[in-house]
Formats: sequence, C-alpha cells, structure tokens
Amino acid sequence: MSHNQVSAFQEKEMDVYPSRLHSEPRLLKRQDPVVYSDWTPDASITLEQSEFYERNGYLFLEGFFDREELQHYQAEARSLQVTARESEKDEVIREPGGDEVRSVFAVHHSHAVFQELSQHPRLLAIVEYLLGSETYIHQSRINYKPGFTGKEFYWHSDFETWHVEDGMPRMRALSCSIALEDNYPFNGPLMVVPGSHKEFVACVGKTPDNHFKDSLRKQEYGVPDHDSLTRLVKEGGIDTPVGKAGSIVLFDCNIMHGSNSNITPMPRSNIFMVYNSVENKIVQPYSGQSPRPEYIAARDSR
Repeated sequence: MSHNQVSAFQEKEMDVYPSRLHSEPRLLKRQDPVVYSDWTPDASITLEQSEFYERNGYLFLEGFFDREELQHYQAEARSLQVTARESEKDEVIREPGGDEVRSVFAVHHSHAVFQELSQHPRLLAIVEYLLGSETYIHQSRINYKPGFTGKEFYWHSDFETWHVEDGMPRMRALSCSIALEDNYPFNGPLMVVPGSHKEFVACVGKTPDNHFKDSLRKQEYGVPDHDSLTRLVKEGGIDTPVGKAGSIVLFDCNIMHGSNSNITPMPRSNIFMVYNSVENKIVQPYSGQSPRPEYIAARDSR
C-alpha cells in the first residue's frame, strides 16, 4: 500500500460521520457526548437546564442580555445592515433571487462590539460547561430577516456541513443565537427538532466545488431527505423557542433546525456565534475538497 493509499485509508477510518458519499441517505447514531462536563452546584446552569440540553439538544434563556447591552448590539447591527447594502465584500450574503442582505459573516472580526460579545463572561461560562473545554469562534454572522421579504432557511444540521465542507471532526460545537428583535411564532423564528441531535443524517449528493457561493443563499446539498426528516419530527416534534429581544438559544451542532420565511411586518434579526472546542480543531474537509474561506470557517483557533 502506497503512502497516499495509507493516508486515504487513515482519513476514511477517522470519519465516523460519512456523508454525501452514498446514493441513499442513512441515519447514524451519535458517537459523541452532548454535555461534556459533569454537573455540580457551581455549574453555570442548573441541573434541570443541563438535563434539558442533553435530552433535547437546545436551551432557551429568556432575557439573557439586559436592555443596555441589547441596545448596544441592536445599534451596531442596524448600522452594519445599512453599510452592507452597498458592500461588495464576500462576507455579505444576498437573498436568493435578490440583492437584499441575508447575512453578514465574521462580524466578531470586523466589529469590536461583536468581538466583545463573543467573549461575554456569562455566555462563555455556559458554553465552556456544555463543551467541557475552552472554545473559539468557528463562525459568526448576523442573519437579517426583514418583514414581508425575509426568506426561509431550509432544514439542516450544521455539523453535517461543518464536517463535510470544513473538516470539523466531532460533535463538540454549538451555536448561540441572540435575538435582536422580539421573536414570535409567526415571523420566521428558529425551529428545532428536539432529540434529533442524537442521530446524524448522512445526506446524498456529491458536493459541488465552491459550494458555499450558492449554499449560503439557498442550501441544496447537505440537507436531509424527506423520509429521515419525517421520522425525526414524528419522534421529537418541532419546538419554536421564541421570546423577547435579548433572549438567546443555545443549540447543539447536530440538531436539525430551520426557519420559515417572514411575511409579517415584524422584522427578525439574530446574531449567531458558533463555538467550537479547542480540542476539536478542524482538519481538511472530509469531502476532500478545498476548505471554505476563513470568514465562514475559522481554521485558526486563536
């Protein structure tokens, strides 16, 4: 066996979550913990909250940020939305079929306010408890979903994409979604499938080169098949954790989630911070293709 064959064999052996390799979708059991720390009375969340996250794959915390903190983030996000409309930077993603700003990536690099937010002590304490180690930002972005025209985000597991296209080895990451406006059941809020984080949907279809250029506007690869999604929803149902601006949702990297379009007058925008364990640094993409750009997937954990 040649050196290249040995390397390919070892890489295949390490991939415990193979996806986009087979002609039929597969459901694989999770091989990693959900909560990486043992709970103690000194933990940053209650035992009930820890057990809820373990069981359901997400945790909703109403009013996490106070009014003064929130106003600071809201003002910066609105200013960014205005400047992004005229920006040609790659970090600015447009809505499918239009020029409206859908997302702005790497906001923790470009704005000191969001850099400070990413290191918020109370937030970090919870994140590091759940992931059982120090962390770094794998990805940050603001998603804008304006009234009347905000488009949907189709069902997906973030980990499936981060694993295949970025090279994230294991399920030791989570997202924090910070509500900048009130989230209602009717203005396109985050929807999650409780318990779906315990299974991995291996998707079909070979990933096109430079897939990110289209997937960030509308994802067509790395999405679950209807049968797998139907089974997960029948087993776990669908939750819509909604609340006032300043609330947060922490959700496991592998939970199935999505959101509807927003045809109401009430806008919805959220800051997303993705935390990955420093012990789970990304390697070469498991698709064998070139890594996505740094503004989408940080390859340096500093």
